[in-house]
Amino acid sequence: MTPEDDRAWMATAIELSRQCPPAEGAFSVGAVIVGFDGEEISRGYSRETDPHVHAEEAALAKVPEGDARLRDATLYSTLEPCTERKSRPLSCTQLVLRSGVPRVVIAWREPDFFVSNCIGVESLREAGVTVVELPEMAAEARAVNTHLAIDTGGPQSAPPSEPT
Repeated sequence: MTPEDDRAWMATAIELSRQCPPAEGAFSVGAVIVGFDGEEISRGYSRETDPHVHAEEAALAKVPEGDARLRDATLYSTLEPCTERKSRPLSCTQLVLRSGVPRVVIAWREPDFFVSNCIGVESLREAGVTVVELPEMAAEARAVNTHLAIDTGGPQSAPPSEPT
């Protein structure tokens, strides 16, 4: 994928994040999985199928387990994949690693809003996944989350007591 491709697919993920029903205790995130050939494999967004589903989880759930296309795919997510969850047994980082997707592109890192010290990027890189950050698209991805009273990545007010 070229840098232009990455920005175009991230723009698609940002558009998907706008479909998320706003929730006081959760980010609105979009995700798209794209094959090596540049064809979309799957897409998802936060709370697409239930109040606790994350975007990466929704997109990966639509791909048959063991689908060979994932071996060369890129997952675009508007937010760094989570490394800790209360609502599911596996984090999005664990789901990405389990899927075999070798490349992840994000717009911004998860701020210390619900979970402190998210290490999705570091965990993915340690496991051999290539992670590309698009800071030039972070403001647009954050703008979808104005319901959380955040600005450049940090909280402006106390987070809700029950994160998802």
